[in-house]
This record gives sequence, structure tokens and C-alpha cells, in this order.
Amino acid sequence: MPLVLAPIGQEMRIVRIAADDKTKKHLANLGVISQSNITVLSSSGGSTVCVVKDGRLALDRDVASRIFVA
Repeated sequence: MPLVLAPIGQEMRIVRIAADDKTKKHLANLGVISQSNITVLSSSGGSTVCVVKDGRLALDRDVASRIFVA
């Protein structure tokens, strides 16, 4: 399921990132890579706030919809 539909507060595993290479590299620099864990803190308006490792990220709806979790 896309990250925008993930349940809030539940740790999920990233299974696929369907984005161009530039976006994938940027996300990798932030710690968002396949097989890593991510937890959604809130999803409202046009952004999704999530925790990756020890940091918080705010992703816009377009980017969050390209990150698939299970």
C-alpha cells in the first residue's frame, strides 16, 4: 500500500519506491530506502509526517504516494 494510506502509529517496512533516480537518491540520503522501517505520525492536508530511524520527515502527498509499504 502507498505510504499515504498507511495506518498512523504503526511501524511499516518499505518494500518499493516508485520514483525517478533523482528522487530515490534524495530519499536515500534521508534514510528512506527499501527494506527500512518507517512510522507515520500524521497524514493530513497535503503532507505526511513520518519517522525514519531517529529523524522526522515531512513528505508531500506526491512523494508519499510513491513509497510503498507492507
